[in-house]
Amino acid sequence: MLDKADDAATRSRNAYHTSPSALARQLREAVRGEVYFDAGTRALYATDASNYRQPPIGVVVPRDVDDVIATVAVCKHHSVPVLSRGGGTSLAGQCCNTAVVMDMSKYMNRIITIDPQRQLARVQSGVVLDDLRDAAEEHGLTFAPDPSTHTHNTLGGMIGNNSCGVHSVMGGRTSDNVHELDILLYDGMRLQVGATDDAAFEEIVAAGGRRAEIYTQLKSLGDRYADDIRKRYPDIPRRVSGYNLDDLLPEQGFHLARALVGSESTCVTVLEATVRLVPSPPARVLLVLGYPDVYSAGDHVPCIMQYHPIGLEGMDMGLVRDMQQVRLHTDELKLMPEGGGWLIVEFGDQTPEQAQQQARTVMHDLEQQQDAPHMRLFSDPQEQQRIWHVRESALGATAHIPNEPLTWPGWEDSAVPPDQVGSYLRDLRELLERYGYAGDLYGHFGQGCIHTRIDFELATDEGIRQYRSFMNDAADLVLSYGGTLSGEHGDGQARGELLPRMFGDRLMQAFREFKTIWDPDGKMNPGKVVDADAIDQHLRLGRHYDAPALDTAFRFPQDQNSFPHAVLRCVGVGKCRRQHGGTMCPSYRATRDERHSTRGRSRLLFEMLRSDVITSGWRSKAVHEALDLCLSCKGCKSDCPVDVDMATYKAEFLYHYYKGRIRPRQAYAYGLINHWARYGSHAPRLVNFLTQTPGLSAVAKAIAGMPQQRSIPAFAPQTFKRWFADREPPRRSGQPVLLWADTFNNYFHPHIARAAVQVLEAAGFDVQVPQEPLCCGRPLYDFGMLDLARSRLERIMQVLHTQIDAGVPVVGLEPSCVAVFRDELPNLFPDSQVAHRLRTQSCTLAEFLDQHAHWQPPHLPGKALVHAHCHHKSVLTTEADHHLLDQTGLDYEWLDSGCCGMAGAFGFEPDKYAVSLQVGEQVLLPAVRKADADTLLITDGFSCREQISQTTGRRALHLAEALALALDKEASS
Repeated sequence: MLDKADDAATRSRNAYHTSPSALARQLREAVRGEVYFDAGTRALYATDASNYRQPPIGVVVPRDVDDVIATVAVCKHHSVPVLSRGGGTSLAGQCCNTAVVMDMSKYMNRIITIDPQRQLARVQSGVVLDDLRDAAEEHGLTFAPDPSTHTHNTLGGMIGNNSCGVHSVMGGRTSDNVHELDILLYDGMRLQVGATDDAAFEEIVAAGGRRAEIYTQLKSLGDRYADDIRKRYPDIPRRVSGYNLDDLLPEQGFHLARALVGSESTCVTVLEATVRLVPSPPARVLLVLGYPDVYSAGDHVPCIMQYHPIGLEGMDMGLVRDMQQVRLHTDELKLMPEGGGWLIVEFGDQTPEQAQQQARTVMHDLEQQQDAPHMRLFSDPQEQQRIWHVRESALGATAHIPNEPLTWPGWEDSAVPPDQVGSYLRDLRELLERYGYAGDLYGHFGQGCIHTRIDFELATDEGIRQYRSFMNDAADLVLSYGGTLSGEHGDGQARGELLPRMFGDRLMQAFREFKTIWDPDGKMNPGKVVDADAIDQHLRLGRHYDAPALDTAFRFPQDQNSFPHAVLRCVGVGKCRRQHGGTMCPSYRATRDERHSTRGRSRLLFEMLRSDVITSGWRSKAVHEALDLCLSCKGCKSDCPVDVDMATYKAEFLYHYYKGRIRPRQAYAYGLINHWARYGSHAPRLVNFLTQTPGLSAVAKAIAGMPQQRSIPAFAPQTFKRWFADREPPRRSGQPVLLWADTFNNYFHPHIARAAVQVLEAAGFDVQVPQEPLCCGRPLYDFGMLDLARSRLERIMQVLHTQIDAGVPVVGLEPSCVAVFRDELPNLFPDSQVAHRLRTQSCTLAEFLDQHAHWQPPHLPGKALVHAHCHHKSVLTTEADHHLLDQTGLDYEWLDSGCCGMAGAFGFEPDKYAVSLQVGEQVLLPAVRKADADTLLITDGFSCREQISQTTGRRALHLAEALALALDKEASS
């Protein structure tokens, strides 16, 4: 347990003698970047991906190096601790502290130069790893260390933690790949540090001053502790724990840059880095080996490493079972060979044939062994990427399993000699079982690094006591193997307290001296690594955590019927911060602001419920501001490895935020669009005259709260339901199908619904359309109008009860409406059998034709660009659409276009118009403009078609229209 003396020591170390308002004022005067000292931002940066939580004093988002220098100078003047932060994905608590946090990721993210001849790159500390790797690949080079967060982590963070990743087998740790650092000390001194030969050292010393003093002291430290360093530092590929004092030794070239790698912002602030690039094998293959269990897989690591792979990963059956349970990468898992434990082996060479030959040599040799594993070789790059998705999703996949305890980091990063992996895994499993803990085992087996998340109980006295006991026993276990507490995630607070067990008192004193040389004031990220805060201090939950009991509109059946439990889903991995690929998170991609990421919003909701920094509960303006730019795209529901559903959380929050209050007029204009559309359909020409005529339309937009740059969608002269009721009924002989006439396709785009009728009847079905004025209420969720949304769904279940009980399929044309039946409906009515049936019977047109129709769609010549609505991708699936389009013979490109930016009412709100365009301009709109005039544009979403039409002048088709077009061409030929 942490005693009062420890707590007092922490408070003293982090103490500062100025008011936050005065500090904030001086920082705003000194820097051009952003300065935040409000409760919302402090809550936002209170934690990272670890078990720990420490609200900062304030946050600075510097625009350039001058801003960083000015920030540190002001903090030095006030004796305030500082902490520089990159992607905020640290798992050991390095990125949270009672300090002024400098977020380097938003602006300081440039690649300054790449020198392919010298194989060096110079970058700012906030550059994203994959941005560097993509730029280096143009020269056939790469930065070898590549953690699973490579799409969004930063070089500065990797330098701080000494990160590694899959391809450290090929190129070493980050410290092995740092050539030079541009650093800033707390006292304001700026230095360029790297390797220092004797001549350079003598020149520096002769010049005198603070630089000479630092070099002299470090040289003396290395000399005095050289024998201890050589004796106590484990000779393994993944020793990351402790400071890199071995880089002060003569045989390492007295390399101060590498000595600072892994110091976790406790010594200096990294401004820029010159890093080593290595040749990137242009051709790669994956060999996946299946063993009876993960221990057998671990035993085979030394054998496989003899063949010099460029990557060697391992994973156990528990990880696969967890992925299956949360339905993550289910198709990818089918690619895995038979087994209960696996090694994923990557080979690289200049040509595919050479890379395959390396793998086939291994396969041939393994086949001669009595205990040969099951093997599958993957040479197709797309299949290889699918396998890597399985491995990279491990952290998220094991964090939040339905009906099982949450899992946490802490002992997620131990490493042993690679030839001891199998034995260590067995002993680690035995230790886990002795404590009654569960945890999947996976990691970088080729270098002996083992990852796991464990179901620690971190909210009770007994659970925390057991956690402390386990951590000490686990440390003794890994050290008995000659291993290390950390193999790539660093020590921070999670393992800092345990470092004396690994290094002994004498080297711990050397660590203190090393830090003091750089940071004599002790204000650089205090309480981490050296004299670290206790492992049970500053816990995110902790013994005083008490989740509030809340009466919510949604029931959250996948989260123990608890909104607080749902908010804990976010593990901080930060995949929502990536800038390319997938859908999540469009508002972050537009703003690069942490508060507008899925992770940031999750953090704020957690802090709102915790209520010690954010104290206004459901009425929090900080939370409202962060959620306001959420497009409710639900991209996070599928792209996030733990399925955070921010659209639902936003709807729940707004439901409480506006309870008893008047909502903004856009809520009534757009949320109640079904009402207004019904009224307008009685006089469509008059309404269109008022909304489409110049001058009058401007007034109408002002009344509705719509940006003047937008166009108001025009009403159709006749609704789809009226057309359907008035037409001459066909001979009904086929299977009945209920076509859902949503608001948009009934009142605005009835031609789409008519096309759907044509297609369904051509496929042999008896189309039925309910004539009652029913609406799923999709727009209501965006404004938190959940009582009304619930009543809309109750009405649907009441009116359609007979068809639902009879099992009649419900085909929806608007993806967001189908998503309501699949997602919101069971969340609001988890115990309703009618709701369950409606959920399972609802489908898109493509799903219905693919699953229920024995129908060959006609040939459709030409080319097309296809964009999927966000809810289509995140809640539904697009496999059926692919299958159907393949059958038509259409030459189509499926865009990885993220969100269109319109997102229902989002793009029709004045304060969101600019963001709406920014999101659309990332992929979709440029692709549309680039497409030939005769290229079909296909998307099922009303919002998507409006965004395309209103910004490019091009008209997009619904899939129903494309299929009807094919039918018409066939009939006319």
